[in-house]
Amino acid sequence: MPRYRLRINEGVLSVESDADKPLLYVLRGLGLTATKFGCGLGQCGACTVLADGTAVQSCQMTVADAQDKSITTLEGLGTAAKPHPLQAAFIAHQVPQCGYCTSGMIMSAAALLEKNRKPSESEIRSALELNLCRCGSHTRVVSAVMAASGQRG
Repeated sequence: MPRYRLRINEGVLSVESDADKPLLYVLRGLGLTATKFGCGLGQCGACTVLADGTAVQSCQMTVADAQDKSITTLEGLGTAAKPHPLQAAFIAHQVPQCGYCTSGMIMSAAALLEKNRKPSESEIRSALELNLCRCGSHTRVVSAVMAASGQRG
């Protein structure tokens, strides 16, 4: 079985895997379980991670395609002791209801804020349109992202 060199959360790992195995399964197998399995079809965004700073759905990226890319999961964004501004804003705005979509929402928002430090509400909604929340907390998500970007929230 081939081995793949992965750069995950600023560390380098070598994993043995089938080339077509989704990155999502590799991440979860490594204990990075903040990345959730939602639909497995790239339609819900629960598995969103950053690949070279771009939000991608890890259920749709193979381990072979992830090689040589810098992968960031929610675990690599911040810590409980030192949360990323988005994580702090999600907590302050009480965004999570069931919480299943939260990590994907935060990762998509992180990709947006990396490219656009002061996005409009419309730009936030557009960036998060591939992240579904069955609980209906989208309004609080938008408020949290606005707050994390230093705008009203």
